[in-house]
Amino acid sequence: MKSGANPRSSGRVLVVEDERDVAELLRYNLTKDGYDVVLAATGADAVKQAHEAHPDVVLLDIMVPQLNGWEICRRLKQDAETRAIPVIMVTGRVEEGDKVLGFEVGADDYVTKPFSPRELLARIRAVARRGRVDPVGRKTQVKVGDLEIDRHRFEVRMKGRAVALTPKEFELLALLANSPGRVFGRDELLDAVWGRDGFVEPRTVDVHLARLRRKFTAARVPAPGVETVRGVGYRLREPAGS
Repeated sequence: MKSGANPRSSGRVLVVEDERDVAELLRYNLTKDGYDVVLAATGADAVKQAHEAHPDVVLLDIMVPQLNGWEICRRLKQDAETRAIPVIMVTGRVEEGDKVLGFEVGADDYVTKPFSPRELLARIRAVARRGRVDPVGRKTQVKVGDLEIDRHRFEVRMKGRAVALTPKEFELLALLANSPGRVFGRDELLDAVWGRDGFVEPRTVDVHLARLRRKFTAARVPAPGVETVRGVGYRLREPAGS
């Protein structure tokens, strides 16, 4: 249990929102549902509170002073101490490009304003639950050809060179590598990585895998053999001679 937490609390939520009325509305609904709430009105304070308060979930507005929500999310997901904390972007920006960018920097979910408090609470419970589950049957260490994955160390290496991935990219690759040659449908990947009740669109899988491939290319190593099976989903190609 976190230091200072209410023993009957549903968990702790960090709300990053500079509009006082919206922040108080979120605080009211979360507190009513049993959550401990920590507020941050600036980007710098959000990063600081994420380290000090150890929240179970971060609700993150994009347009906040000092650091915008994308940069806050990117920093949290690149920091070993905070990368596992689920981040839900709660914002008035509804363009598809904004959503894609949110997922690209590591957001776990994206909610647009105005939002239903009940739906938001359901999403919070979904991402918090996914963060606590350690699915049975997933190997701690996986090696497929030159690709090596270590879950305990949260490391991915290709030909001995490390490749930095977000938690969702890591889980997608680890799941595919756990069963090379097996085809996974998009819905199956969503269920396994985002959770059955995560309110995430199937296209999210495509976005994450495309970004994952680019990161291997940027690291100047071969991309893992993730193949698209038209009309079905994805698989990791079995290494030659296996």
